[in-house]
Amino acid sequence: MTELAPGPGAPTAPIAIARGAEQATSHLAAPHVAVDRAFIERLRGVCQTVVDDPAALAEASRDWWPLAMVWATEGQVGGLAAVLARPADTDEVSAVVALCHDANVPVTPAGGRSSVVGGTVPVHGGVLLDLGALSGIVAVDTTSMVVEVLAGTFGDTFEAELQEHHGVTVGHWPQSMTLSTVGGWLACRGAGQLSNRYGKIEDIVVGLEVVLADGRVIRTGGQPRQAVGPDLDQLFVGCEGTLGVITRAWLQCHPLPAHTARAAYGFGSFADALEVMRRTTQRGAVPAVLRLYDEIESQGNFETDGKTHLLLAHDEGDAGLVDARMAVLAEECAAAEPLDDALVERWFGHRNNVSALEALITKGYVVDTMEITGPWAALPDIYEAATTAIRAVSGTLVASAHQSHSYQTGGCLYFTFAAKVEPDDRDRYYAAAWDAGTRAVLAKGGSLSHHHGIGLNRARFVAQALGPAFDTLVALKRALDPHGVLNPGKLGLPSPFGEVAWP
Repeated sequence: MTELAPGPGAPTAPIAIARGAEQATSHLAAPHVAVDRAFIERLRGVCQTVVDDPAALAEASRDWWPLAMVWATEGQVGGLAAVLARPADTDEVSAVVALCHDANVPVTPAGGRSSVVGGTVPVHGGVLLDLGALSGIVAVDTTSMVVEVLAGTFGDTFEAELQEHHGVTVGHWPQSMTLSTVGGWLACRGAGQLSNRYGKIEDIVVGLEVVLADGRVIRTGGQPRQAVGPDLDQLFVGCEGTLGVITRAWLQCHPLPAHTARAAYGFGSFADALEVMRRTTQRGAVPAVLRLYDEIESQGNFETDGKTHLLLAHDEGDAGLVDARMAVLAEECAAAEPLDDALVERWFGHRNNVSALEALITKGYVVDTMEITGPWAALPDIYEAATTAIRAVSGTLVASAHQSHSYQTGGCLYFTFAAKVEPDDRDRYYAAAWDAGTRAVLAKGGSLSHHHGIGLNRARFVAQALGPAFDTLVALKRALDPHGVLNPGKLGLPSPFGEVAWP
């Protein structure tokens, strides 16, 4: 397995707040719920750590949403929590949530705060529920291959302990590995870069411990492929803290891979390479990593000739299976140009690097990514339509894409765009680019998100994306959180605290 320099095991600030965090103000126009001293004292009575220092609140109230990083250069955060609670265990999470439920105070769960869509921004103030103290592996069953882990555990430390002390891996390896927690992966239905081999987090989860809005603690799942009504794990995976707070998870794990293989190929068109990915996947031979970069990203990231669409492959596991999968890929790539597989190693070397984002935003650029899924039949048209639509927005410098996850029925396209506009025009441009790209994707039959989730940034599109099923989601929210206190303003759900003026 690839080594990774360990992170701090705590949230990492995405960018400095201009003029200091203690002076930060809220950017978003939304009704703010303040809390009085009496409520804070009640909170201290049930929670080990309660903080109301202005600088600490400002830092805790933001995540890695690129637009909010722009606001930080202006001394602002998306929204400011009134108080931060950092419970030590599930019992304290239950007590804090129950207190907020009874007092009609919004509570926003947060872990590593690696969301790039504003998922942990406390838009209505209230309590920021920091789950970082719920950290560590509880148990590892290497016979059944199940690991029990607390939700606030950071990804890099989680994998390091699994590999070094237990000889297993969960295999979930997002770009945000040092920034994100297990609970965050589950909350937004995250995907690791080796998901073709190990699955997305919804495939990896075996069971959950969840705190409901009124403070009740439940456990879902826990058995292999049980049939006891609907799968309640999947009700909470992807709910982004709006239906319950995930405090613990049981995840499937695997023996460390004994064998690896890599390959790289060049194609003359993005569509041709997508077709090879489809055929390989549908033959049941998809490698752990199969990533396609268009000519823009191939040149920018790998210094190709500006005409090549680069396909990278990495596989790991049992030697016989790995070699068989790579042989199938080689057959399908017979018409492509074989390239040096050192390009794969180059990708491994920078795949978790997120430092470039701060540098670009500090220089005044507007930068973001948009990941979606679509059926194989529609992916070429989605790629063309979305990149064309984003490029048509005034101010856009570049719009490009890569394909990063493959399934029997389709795959994930991951778009990147950058612009340089006047400082007071950045919000407008950002919203226009997202509107243009998202509408193009939905019109061509794509989905709204693959693994970043919805948060605040995509909330305005949820009703369109779900159609009449959106009413079912609203009904679930009302049933499980009748006071609407859990992460209000997210997933496009109605909020009893009022609307958020974004965009």
